[in-house]
Amino acid sequence: IMLPTGRDYFISFFGILMAGGVPAPIYPPFRPSQIEDHLRRHAGIAANCRARALITDAQAKPVARLLSGQVASLRAVVTVDELSAGAGAPAPAGRHGADTALLQYTSGSTGNPKGVVLSHANLLANIRAMAAAVEAGPEDVFVSWLPLYHDMGLIGAWLGSLVQAMQLVIMPPLSFLARPQRWLQTIHRSRGTISSGPNFGYELCLRRIADKDLEGLDLSSWRIACNGAEQVSPETIERFCARFAPYGFRREAMMPVYGLAESSVGLAFPPLGRGPLIDRIDRETFVTSGRAEPAAADRADALRFPACGRPLPGHEIRVVDPAGHELPERQQGRLEFRGPSATAGYLRNPEATRRLFHHGDWLDPEDLGYIAEGEVYVTGRAKDVIIRAGRNIYPDEFEAAVGDLEGVQKGNVAVFASPDPATGTERLIVLAESRRRDPEAQARLTARINELASDLIGTPPDDIVLAPPRTVLKTSSGKVRRAASREVYEQGLIGVAGPAPWWQETRFALAGILPRLRRAAGEVSAAAYAAYGWFLFGLLGPAIGGTLAVLPRPAWRWAVLRAGLRLMARASCTPMSIQGLENLPPPGRPCVLVANHSSYLDGFTLAALLPRQVCFVAKAELEDFWATRIPLRAIGTEFVERFDKEKGLEDAQRVVAAAEAGRAPLFFAEGTFTRRPGLLPFHMGAFVAAAEARLPVVPIAIRGTRSILRADSWFPRRGAISVAIGETVEPETLEPATGGDGWKLALALRDATRAQILRHCREPDLGAERAPI
Repeated sequence: IMLPTGRDYFISFFGILMAGGVPAPIYPPFRPSQIEDHLRRHAGIAANCRARALITDAQAKPVARLLSGQVASLRAVVTVDELSAGAGAPAPAGRHGADTALLQYTSGSTGNPKGVVLSHANLLANIRAMAAAVEAGPEDVFVSWLPLYHDMGLIGAWLGSLVQAMQLVIMPPLSFLARPQRWLQTIHRSRGTISSGPNFGYELCLRRIADKDLEGLDLSSWRIACNGAEQVSPETIERFCARFAPYGFRREAMMPVYGLAESSVGLAFPPLGRGPLIDRIDRETFVTSGRAEPAAADRADALRFPACGRPLPGHEIRVVDPAGHELPERQQGRLEFRGPSATAGYLRNPEATRRLFHHGDWLDPEDLGYIAEGEVYVTGRAKDVIIRAGRNIYPDEFEAAVGDLEGVQKGNVAVFASPDPATGTERLIVLAESRRRDPEAQARLTARINELASDLIGTPPDDIVLAPPRTVLKTSSGKVRRAASREVYEQGLIGVAGPAPWWQETRFALAGILPRLRRAAGEVSAAAYAAYGWFLFGLLGPAIGGTLAVLPRPAWRWAVLRAGLRLMARASCTPMSIQGLENLPPPGRPCVLVANHSSYLDGFTLAALLPRQVCFVAKAELEDFWATRIPLRAIGTEFVERFDKEKGLEDAQRVVAAAEAGRAPLFFAEGTFTRRPGLLPFHMGAFVAAAEARLPVVPIAIRGTRSILRADSWFPRRGAISVAIGETVEPETLEPATGGDGWKLALALRDATRAQILRHCREPDLGAERAPI
């Protein structure tokens, strides 16, 4: 489908589906000066999907016919009117969830477009997950200027509003581009509640709308303003919120989001009503090591990244190193995801599909980022990062800064690396559009860019090309096509060759070698640490377990266990700390301890740090294996049945008796743990026991163990562990509100305990999700 936004697009899309075909949206030609590039890309798309027909409008039909000679499968180039004139009786084809619903071709910002295969089940899962994240429903009004050939407009706006039965007010993209105020005025007139756009759309409103065009504007109905599809600028967010606050726009409505075609469209959304969260991190630490350390308040050169939220319900995101091992919090790596919205692969592109799924069922879209407190921060594209003198240079930030200079066409700047023909090392190139053609004016502008580069990235570019307008190539969604712009530059079609002294070439050569050595050393170091960790466990674990089995007194066993685990932590360079010990009841007072569960390391952590003996409550399956049965029995563990209800009731009564006898049972109330950060729903066993015996509950929050050893992984990472003991929850304080009902008291104990653990563990609340066994 190569049509502009309009009624014909809707008819064509559903007509194709009803006829049993698969729609593949492509964008109409925009720039006559780039028509050859446009046709070449579309010929590649049509050949890849083996298109049988191309639906277009009468104006574009002569150009579209040129594709017929390049695409062997193309049988017809037709308009909607021509199809309608020859219409016969419809015979809708049957459809199933696994059938392909749509081919969404990637923007091609880092290479040639790839056909993302999306099923009906993928689309419905994504639309429903996004709707749940923003609480969308029939009472909402979606206002959109986004083109229907782009996933944000097609799936997010049109199909999303269709599934949720909400009103859609749609306007042509060119109408918005010509006069951006029309977007805001449409929201005002229709009382729009949801509207989305890429960052440049919000920036265009800031640059192109005069104050006189805003008279009488009321944006108070706008409750969801998603900002995605390209790198989100913190400066644009702040300025947009400030500029339009007097006109009713609420900061809480602005939602930086993360999505991609490989996940249908959406993947991560921030909490509803929170507003944008900007992370300020130390620039030098980040560009040299990838560690996102918070910057000091007085650092003016701090890097800023907006939080793009948490994975949509049912979806997961992780950050991995090149070997596929999960990285700890605040460490940049490659973002990988999985979930019901994920594509099965790229159409007829097995090599690209293999790269996408090279870590099992996790998809690698080649985006970079880090996770902090459960929130995703996207830092760039792996292919676009330029490594220079051991530092990572991120083109988005540099391009935005150059675009802000007077004389440069904002949004039309490309920063990329180009190999030196003589040495093969990477050179840093700045391609910027400017209308200034006077040599003196260009010299001043070049000097400004050099100064900016030295301040921002610590080194000047190798070549600065001030090109005429419409030189920088872009995708259909407005993203800069750096790879394509680099090809034009390398062909000598734009710019001039920059100076390349021999010493600078030597420095470039070293700059290309050192990062590779550093990455290789990091992988070797991580693997060596993991091997060393298991060596320690294999060396000390049997010794500690065997000692526990022969010591006659429980106090002696606990002393040996505590000392052995602390020795293991010190030997593995794992700092451990605990706070809130004053909240622990004295050893003689009975109580119930409840902790969150993040890793297999949680039990070891509490045994090492808690100053008193506890009675771990563990699943009965651990009693079936001698290696776990012997040491756990030695420290007085109570095993409980999870599947047999009658046996589980007997076990619960036994735990109650142990608690009344002063043995302080310790429950991991989530019952299990996952690799995904977040506090799962709590099981009621601990709280029923506490309510029956009228015992206080001690909340315990564990942090850091999930980053060191995650679920489904046996590859330990370096990290630090901390434990926080919250204030004791006393049944007496809750009884008046429960009326003496035991079950209500247990629920109140659970809620109060969970609230404290959630506050201290600093992970997302997954309490609304289905509880695992």
